[in-house]
Amino acid sequence: MTHDALVTDYIASLARSGWRASDLIDAVRDHITIDTTYAARTLSRPGLLSHAEVTQLTEDLDHLHAALTGLPDRLFGGDMAAFARAVGATEAQALACVRGRSAAPPRMGRADLLLDDVGFRLMEVNWTSAVGGLDTAGLNRRLLELPFFAEFAERQGLTFIDPMVELVDTLFTECKVPTGTRPVVGLVDWPASFETLEPQLRKSAEWLGAFGMDAYPCHVGQLRYADGRVWLEDLAIDVVYRLFLMEDLLDDSGPALIEPVLRAAERGEVALFTAMDSELYGSKAALALLSDEAMRQHLAPRELACIDRILPWTRMVRYGPVTVAGKRVELTEYAADQQPELILKPTLFHGGMGVVQGWKTTREDWRQRIEAAVDQPFVLQRRIHATPEPFPTDTGIEKITLAWGAFMVSRGYGGMLVRGSPDADSLLSVNLGATATCCFHQTRPT
Repeated sequence: MTHDALVTDYIASLARSGWRASDLIDAVRDHITIDTTYAARTLSRPGLLSHAEVTQLTEDLDHLHAALTGLPDRLFGGDMAAFARAVGATEAQALACVRGRSAAPPRMGRADLLLDDVGFRLMEVNWTSAVGGLDTAGLNRRLLELPFFAEFAERQGLTFIDPMVELVDTLFTECKVPTGTRPVVGLVDWPASFETLEPQLRKSAEWLGAFGMDAYPCHVGQLRYADGRVWLEDLAIDVVYRLFLMEDLLDDSGPALIEPVLRAAERGEVALFTAMDSELYGSKAALALLSDEAMRQHLAPRELACIDRILPWTRMVRYGPVTVAGKRVELTEYAADQQPELILKPTLFHGGMGVVQGWKTTREDWRQRIEAAVDQPFVLQRRIHATPEPFPTDTGIEKITLAWGAFMVSRGYGGMLVRGSPDADSLLSVNLGATATCCFHQTRPT
């Protein structure tokens, strides 16, 4: 069954049940509370993926992981600091990444994608344990308790992957937690963001407790270091679940707060999940390296096919020629000519911060933005034209554009956070107006 046919069958199933879209949302309200990813709202149906789509996506995520995490060795001779500088890190960030490098390529992250009329296309990768949306599966379970949805799911062979289960497996694997033990995990945020995120982190800590760990939310300034351990008040911490980001090193207090954590991890006093270098693979500059023709000789055939399939044209903003569709053009001239089809993005920020959409600004402002970005940590990326999807309302159908956040974990594809909006330019953040939902996928062709 195709993606469109699967969606059409859901809408017909809802209509036959006699339920309205608002009835469904009311029925799941206890699972979309303000202290969850859903922030008290959800769409009128989940994201739905056909068997062919989820099979191809799973394969592509594996190849994307191999290609991105292979960049330091393939292009920089294993020099992590050189790779860090190449993808837009400051000197302080580069040094932190060298010291906080993981022993093996990290597996915790989320690829944010759009679905066009050909398939999934990649917007960005968030490669860190600080990704949001890991708590989505409560809605999956609640939907399966509704008779009409349970019947639809059974007929279509639908299932879901719980991102929280995959997160815990990845943490235990990467932090080498001994089998049969129950680690004490600090959910360690940055002081400024902890003020607003603390309620959600406390909810997450409750959920994680059911998966074999004792989790405690805090910010990095609350940790202390003594007697060969890292402490939160009187609790000895086994794992620092890192919610603070590399961009926090740009804060005046950043290096002083992060340095003791890195030292403790280096001494083996605490495990750090995820290591500092993981965010480098999520830099938009890393995607620019993969997109560049010079990289093609370093990619295995299946990696190359994956990159050609899912990654839009992406380049660092520099004066000089670049290749577009086999032709050499001057980048700034191309940017001016193709303004409605390009997006300007900072390399290491997240959640839409600092993004300039060419189709939403004036020619003069666009020109000035491009000139200011030359030789700075910015990329230009080709716009993706996502295909809006039908969603039921109480009075008919509305078209919603979806952003698909596919989790990448130790076992591969780790479930999905789906966000949607009638405004295709406000997809990446619930704070910017997007509404979240969960995702089901087919286990078999139908």
